Amino acid sequence: MSKESFPEVTALKGVGPKVAERLQRIQIYTVQDLLFHLPIRYQDRTRIRPVAALRAGEECVVIGNIEHSEVVFRKRRMLLVSVDDGTGRVLLRFFYFNKTQRENLSRGSKIRCFGEIRQGIKGPEMVHPEYELLHQDEPAKVEDHLTPIYATTEGLHQLSLRRLTSQALQWISKNNAPQLDLLPTPPFIDGQTVCIVEALKFVHRPPPEADTEALAAGKHAMQRRLSFEELLAQQLSLSKLRLQMQKQPAIPIQANGQLYKKLLDGLKFDLTQAQQRVIQTVFSDLGNDSPMLRLVQGDVGSGKTLIAIAACLQVIEAGYQAVVMAPTEILAEQHLRNFSQWLEPLGVRLAWLSGKLTASKANEMKALIDTGTANAIVGTHALFQQGVEFKNLALVVIDEQHRFGVHQRLALREKGIQDGMHPHQLIMTATPIPRTLAMTAYADLDYSVIDELPPGRKPISTIAIPMERRQEVVDRVANACRNGQQAYWVCTLVEESEALQCQAAEDVFRELSQLLKGVKVGLVHGRMKGKEKDSVMQDFSAKKIDLLIATTVIEVGVDVPNASLMIIENAERLGLAQLHQLRGRVGRGTEESSCVLVFDPPLTDNAKTRIDTMRNTNDGFKIAQVDLEIRGPGEVLGTRQTGMLQLRIANIMRDQDLIPLVQETAKQLLEEYPHNVDAVIQRWLGKSIEFGQV
Repeated sequence: MSKESFPEVTALKGVGPKVAERLQRIQIYTVQDLLFHLPIRYQDRTRIRPVAALRAGEECVVIGNIEHSEVVFRKRRMLLVSVDDGTGRVLLRFFYFNKTQRENLSRGSKIRCFGEIRQGIKGPEMVHPEYELLHQDEPAKVEDHLTPIYATTEGLHQLSLRRLTSQALQWISKNNAPQLDLLPTPPFIDGQTVCIVEALKFVHRPPPEADTEALAAGKHAMQRRLSFEELLAQQLSLSKLRLQMQKQPAIPIQANGQLYKKLLDGLKFDLTQAQQRVIQTVFSDLGNDSPMLRLVQGDVGSGKTLIAIAACLQVIEAGYQAVVMAPTEILAEQHLRNFSQWLEPLGVRLAWLSGKLTASKANEMKALIDTGTANAIVGTHALFQQGVEFKNLALVVIDEQHRFGVHQRLALREKGIQDGMHPHQLIMTATPIPRTLAMTAYADLDYSVIDELPPGRKPISTIAIPMERRQEVVDRVANACRNGQQAYWVCTLVEESEALQCQAAEDVFRELSQLLKGVKVGLVHGRMKGKEKDSVMQDFSAKKIDLLIATTVIEVGVDVPNASLMIIENAERLGLAQLHQLRGRVGRGTEESSCVLVFDPPLTDNAKTRIDTMRNTNDGFKIAQVDLEIRGPGEVLGTRQTGMLQLRIANIMRDQDLIPLVQETAKQLLEEYPHNVDAVIQRWLGKSIEFGQV
């Protein structure tokens, strides 16, 4: 059934231009959109609860007689109404009320009220409950289904949404409802098959006997049927995008690997088998006449940079340009250092673009890029500004891709399209993504994992110490530095302000410089000039600095093999991915390395989970899995900005067992029922599908 088969919402009773405009704010344009605007939770108004059985925190219906009613003046004016149902009394508290309400809520009236119970000084209370006055002989009515609560917008009330969804449900009952099923056969989930109409009717209006625990957890069979189709829409959207991309022409890179061989000859170490395997896969992709779209992920220190360099060399040898974009100045500068060190001896000319360059220097770099004099270009988002033109760009490497906004990534790719030819894309991340999530979120990409660390790497031991024992940590740092070790001390602040973070680092720098006599202390933060920052980092690399005080700017891209001690102050303020990245700055040499997490108690449950996870494992994938459980996929992937994975009912962690069936069904639809594919995508993704072009 196509979207056009469904009437506009304005066809429903009570939807004029104003209501229609409010519905559009929450992406509801048609009756189908309304049907798939699913409840976010439920209230149980199907039973009357005796006051004697009320528990704090639960929402329930109480019916009784008003025993007493009065207006009191304490810190603020309020109306107190005492209701007795024969088993006990509940106090209703109103802060906002008018004269009519005060008169109606008088002794002797019969009342039905619904609200959340809280424990007051003298017993159970409800604050501003919903209520209805009843005649004394009126039978006690209750709802015949659980009450759905929907996501809404200003000026659009729950009652309005319930009335409209009731009309939409009546509409599908009258209008060939089976056509709503866009799948050839209902999927077999949790031992049963459920058609979509049955699922929609149940989820919008669950019967009183419904398993409320399963519904609250999103695990009811009817919800799972809808979760399945939502995951299917995501999969189809990305699979379709992948098919479109594969049809686009790209320049097949013909090179015999001479530059790559020279690079290997100059290295003082051997590549791991995992690196060799991924490089050969990338070379194979580059040889195709459709664009490479490959995600390479590897844990901290697994050697992703060399994969990028190998890919760039292959493209440069064939006579084209390659560009590497990083999300921060410090990471881009680290790439520049690595690329200069390894590429310049091979005769490769580099250009560098960042927002911090002077106008004359930026113009000089743009000329090198425009004329093709520079074969390899490294930079930040300054690369896709107007005025940057490439001569013959054939490869775009994006590091830590989830840190870029969707339009930024798209802009760089667009710059590479010349004479209808699209650039190859290599996307790298040090954020390990659990396989289930990668298969769902990156279904449009080929996927490689560097699952091996260079030989000789020793696991980093991690301990957590409360703030009151901070002096012990200072003493440990002093001993380590006096024994020839180097250490990082990372200052974190919960405030987003970079100025405050830098201030905190400067304060710690002054404090430790005075406390640690004979220890050479350095400072690096985001507000320092590039040259100043480089100078400090070079001194640290050259062992002229023993202890480096830093903000989280050193999170990625800093490589000093002799550094073997990492102190993270206020570690409870950082997420798992950031803690793991920071810890990965040590353990790069042959020394035993340690990480000390200094925390300020008491810890929240999530902070405790994060710190325990860091203490218990060095495995990036295990850490990513816990991070995913705490923060959810949208946060972990940075996809909130892209419109991807903004799931309404599905949850990738909870519903990961559905993924194999989702992939199988997606393949079947694309091959055998292609006319239904767009309808499934449109139903669930609507306007967010335009983001799929990245």
